[in-house]
Amino acid sequence: MSYTLNAEIRTEVGKGSSRRLRRAGKLPAVVYGKGKEPMSIVLEHKDIINIQLNDDFYTTDLTVVVDGKEVKVRAQAMQRHAFKPMVEHIDFVYA
Repeated sequence: MSYTLNAEIRTEVGKGSSRRLRRAGKLPAVVYGKGKEPMSIVLEHKDIINIQLNDDFYTTDLTVVVDGKEVKVRAQAMQRHAFKPMVEHIDFVYA
């Protein structure tokens, strides 16, 4: 199964801006990999919360559309809230 996620470039980084994004229903994430420039992005939390329950989310290549450009990534790490059913941050690597 293939997944396509819409994302935006995140210009503000840090704890305060990430908290503001989470309160607004968004999810901060980062895409990095060897030989490529790291990219901070913002996703919609509602798009991730349901598809991350599937096992193939972690093993297949995902397509992230950033500013109309498709980037193939793979989920590397995910930080979840301690007791709420929320994802707090995702690390992706270039596929």
